[in-house]
Amino acid sequence: MAAAVSTNDEILEVWATFKKITKDSSEYEPLRNRLVERYMPLVKYNGERIWQRLPDGVELDDLISAGIFGLMDAIDAFDLERGVKFETYCVPRIRGAMLDELRTMDWVPRLVRSKASKLGVARKTLETKLGRAPTVQEIAEHMELSIKEVEKMQSDANAVGVVSLNKKWYETDSYKDVREIDILEDKKGEDPTRRVQKNDLMRLVTKGLNRNERLIIILYYYEELTMKEIGATLDLSESRVSQMHTSIVNRLQSQLGRRRIEFGT
Repeated sequence: MAAAVSTNDEILEVWATFKKITKDSSEYEPLRNRLVERYMPLVKYNGERIWQRLPDGVELDDLISAGIFGLMDAIDAFDLERGVKFETYCVPRIRGAMLDELRTMDWVPRLVRSKASKLGVARKTLETKLGRAPTVQEIAEHMELSIKEVEKMQSDANAVGVVSLNKKWYETDSYKDVREIDILEDKKGEDPTRRVQKNDLMRLVTKGLNRNERLIIILYYYEELTMKEIGATLDLSESRVSQMHTSIVNRLQSQLGRRRIEFGT
């Protein structure tokens, strides 16, 4: 097993050596493993944060495995001369790898809709039997679940309804599945209507933007990174990110102006 990196001086030495060698060097893999071990807590922390938002059935280990690949990519791409802390640089890549894994597997929509379907069948069966809408306790007894579990299913089922409506309007949005996860998140009691509006706005304003432009908007306004941090993530200069941001905002303002004319406002 690789030795653990325990001090800042040691980690700086490892980084310096790692960036001087090539991938075919015998030192490459051992050094990268030491860096992975050093920053592994970031993978676990972000994996747990995402995992807590998801329905039952998604394995935390799967998210962490995807995050490790994101971390390794970040280690390979990181430039020591950019003046940005690696912890700041790597987190968007770790989270992005995890969210890409969820999009690829389509876990969130499938799991939630499956539970929503079972809940709907149980409710209809009891309505037919009782001649009225069943209580939560009656549904729980019928499904042999606790009341808390049924309430959780109902909450997830409500989220499915919101997601389905959004899909009709944003079927081609490449960030669709990421936002579905956000819809299921309880952001400290935030108004659900406001949360959905915020997600819809993100889809609207990023529609028609290229990859870097979308990332600049998302990282700046949603992840609250600085222009310098975004530049390090996208391998662009801080001034270039600022120029692109200004250009994007001007285009969006122009688009909104045309919309006002269309709607007579």
